[in-house]
Amino acid sequence: MSMLNVWVHLVWATKFRKPLLPKCIRANVFRHMRKNAKEHGIHIDFINGHFDHVHVLVALRADQTIAKTVQLIKGESSRWINMHRLTSETFDWQNGYFAVSVDERNLNQVRNYIRNQETHHFEKTFIEECIAFEKRYNLVLNTDSFD
Repeated sequence: MSMLNVWVHLVWATKFRKPLLPKCIRANVFRHMRKNAKEHGIHIDFINGHFDHVHVLVALRADQTIAKTVQLIKGESSRWINMHRLTSETFDWQNGYFAVSVDERNLNQVRNYIRNQETHHFEKTFIEECIAFEKRYNLVLNTDSFD
């Protein structure tokens, strides 16, 4: 029997960081993403975002990879958004994503960070947030690839 406890903080943006997620549709989109993920055995612990990006805290099972989990959530949600014509133009997510493991002792801190996205982005843009992630997690991010 495999036993595992892997928490991952995921972030990705809309294609070209277009502000296609106004507050009036975000809750429905996030509710659908959570429901669809659950149907596919993916546990979304927390989800929130802003006009041009989303943060998702997931717990992975032994048979799940980060890449396949992100692919399923992003692909199906963009299809659903377009099928329901929630945006005035075709909706797409960027190609890339950010993923970092989360220590169980820091789960509440990450949940609070995700919960407060609206307030957080009064102070920082998405690119500034990416740069902060780059420094905090010792990453080399190519923000040009967030399209």
